Amino acid sequence: MADQRQPPSPCYLLEERNLRDNLELIDRVQREAGCTILLALKGFAMWSTFPLIRHYLSGCAASSYNESRLAQQHFGGHLHLYAPAYSDAEFPELVKLADRITFNSLSQWRRFADQTAHVSCGLRVNPAINEVETALYNPCGEQSRLGIPAAALSTGLPAGIEGLHLHALCECDADATGRLIEAVEHHFGHLLEKLKWINLGGGHLMTRQGYDVARLIDLLKAFRERHPSLEVVLEPGSAIAWECGTLVCTVLDVMERGGVQIALLDISATAHMPDVLEMPYRPALRGAALPAEKPFTYRLGGASCLAGDVIGDYSFDQPLKIGDRLIFEDMLHYTMVKSTLFNGVNHPAIAVRHEDGEIEVVRHFDYHDYERRLS
Repeated sequence: MADQRQPPSPCYLLEERNLRDNLELIDRVQREAGCTILLALKGFAMWSTFPLIRHYLSGCAASSYNESRLAQQHFGGHLHLYAPAYSDAEFPELVKLADRITFNSLSQWRRFADQTAHVSCGLRVNPAINEVETALYNPCGEQSRLGIPAAALSTGLPAGIEGLHLHALCECDADATGRLIEAVEHHFGHLLEKLKWINLGGGHLMTRQGYDVARLIDLLKAFRERHPSLEVVLEPGSAIAWECGTLVCTVLDVMERGGVQIALLDISATAHMPDVLEMPYRPALRGAALPAEKPFTYRLGGASCLAGDVIGDYSFDQPLKIGDRLIFEDMLHYTMVKSTLFNGVNHPAIAVRHEDGEIEVVRHFDYHDYERRLS
């Protein structure tokens, strides 16, 4: 349904021009560096945008059966699959969908190897670097369940393994990619000449302003020149939809409690922007500032009955009133994919502002979406 007016509230609103700009930069990296870049569905899975993304990227990275089906039905192209563990029930279906499958452990490889005759198989390894500040998102700790430590592969690879797969970064710069490549060559260099591909995972935030794109290209080119038989793959999550859209919401009520001015919104931190509570972090809000920097400070609270459903404290030029629209910036990557229907709170609509300025609402949510999740 097309709507040329303002979007509904609440609503995730994607800016198509920004997405195209990101994709053009990402395409430059893969062309100049000679690598392959995939859409990581765990970070961005707004499938109504897949026709645009397909002009630039050749496939997807999936981590589950549902993501794999979504890629097959709405994207096409190559599919690289990795999950921490596969089940006996799902694996026969997964192997039909994937071009490459990565195993998280040698025991999982041994368990399913005889079913993989028609796919290229790899192992996820732990490069033992710590580039991620937030422990929740750091996959490379000594006790991490994600990836095989180098010592377990000191004598070589099992027969049938053609690739290595790593995830070590989270919204990192090009220097972190350089350190990742150094760690790969240090810990796994004896294996590289026996392989066909290596997936350097996500966290390469190449579309962030100030990112040294030229350095990333140089690092990848040099790595490829040292290992010319390897296809190099990246699967950035945040970089695809970085600064590509907002979460539009409305003030439902304003109150004072214990000397604090509180504004209640028609969105929820826990249901619609969970990283605010998990990381935690303070999302940018258009036109607002830190507490007390502007004359009127409010604590912004969510619509659920969770006591901790609080987005943060912000200050404004004017007092907030019921019906005011607020716009949270950069709310598409790792946000829509994590949203829930907790407490039955209304899920934000999904809309696109096309390059001609027209707003198209591509999805509304209603009671039936909530009902279908239950039984």
